[in-house]
Amino acid sequence: MAERAVTIPSEDAVPVYRLKVEEHESYANLVWRKFRKSPISILGGLMVLMLFSLSVFSDFFAPYDPVKLNMREGYLPPNKLHFIDAQGKFHLQPFTYAWKQVLDENMQATWVEDTSIAFPVRLFVTGWEYKLFGLIPSTLHLYGVDGYEQGGRIFLLGTDKFGRDIFARSCLAGRISLAMSLFGTFISVAVGSVLGVISGYYGGNLDTFLQRFVEFVQSFPQLPLWMALAAIIPVTWDQMAVFIAMSVIFALLSWTLLAREVRGKVLALRETDFILAAREMGASDARIIFYHLYPNCLSHIIVVLTLTIPTIILSESFLSFLGIGIQEPLVSWGVMMREAQTIQTLGFNLWIISPVFFIFVAVLGFNFLGDGLRDAADPYTIT
Repeated sequence: MAERAVTIPSEDAVPVYRLKVEEHESYANLVWRKFRKSPISILGGLMVLMLFSLSVFSDFFAPYDPVKLNMREGYLPPNKLHFIDAQGKFHLQPFTYAWKQVLDENMQATWVEDTSIAFPVRLFVTGWEYKLFGLIPSTLHLYGVDGYEQGGRIFLLGTDKFGRDIFARSCLAGRISLAMSLFGTFISVAVGSVLGVISGYYGGNLDTFLQRFVEFVQSFPQLPLWMALAAIIPVTWDQMAVFIAMSVIFALLSWTLLAREVRGKVLALRETDFILAAREMGASDARIIFYHLYPNCLSHIIVVLTLTIPTIILSESFLSFLGIGIQEPLVSWGVMMREAQTIQTLGFNLWIISPVFFIFVAVLGFNFLGDGLRDAADPYTIT
């Protein structure tokens, strides 16, 4: 048999493989890394952040008092920001013109711009006094114009029939609409998620009883029941009592969907190896439920939470539009939309429906944000 020569590689020719050891990342970092890869989710988060900023700091963003009446400026159109004056000269600083009423060919009073004097728009101006967070007195506002006595005004979205700034009132209304939706959603999520986990974990007669109760609640039509419950709120209640009552009413019928979804998830998880191992090691039911099962249902909870918030915003706006629930002096986006009930108002003062834009941004923002959080809540899934 012929011998075959075997070549032994030298040490320098032997490839050396090194394992790159990465630092352990926390769950929050993994969630954020996956969340920021979705541009639509980032957009939704920015939309929600913008609404909360406008609501929390509404007094700072409002150049005029949103609750002060001024009947002489009722139904004033939105001010136009100009960069070119009547003589055709360009200005870097935007400015507005005063409004004046004239009679048209039909002898109807209409608002037109008075181009005889311009009012430059300034940032960080001094205006009406308010208390930041209800504690810190301040007169600083983001924008405004001088020459109030000469007719200098800046109403970005016009005024309502009482001469109140619609933009300022829309920012103020966000406090009620967003706070009520969040408060009602948190109640709904707390009740639905806990009952869903308990029902799926224990099963048996307790599961049967809870599911029949869920079906009983779901058998009621939501909108008529909401209207009936909101209509029985006494008109003598103070503002805080009405706010809490409306939040509880919205939460009463919003928890059943989450309870069903969480129950189905827990039924699939309770027989997995890590749950069985926790039982064998002597873990209590409370530890298994809140330390093992509940976190694994977090993605479902987030999805339902972000879908419930815009649902409550739309429901509150609809009921307030019908005159049920939130009433003056409280102001919400639905209360502001109540002025747009007549065709005559919409025909001559279309800017009255401006609060619809805030509702539109809120619904889209929370849905976009929820879609991203749903995927990011399980960062170990490859998509």
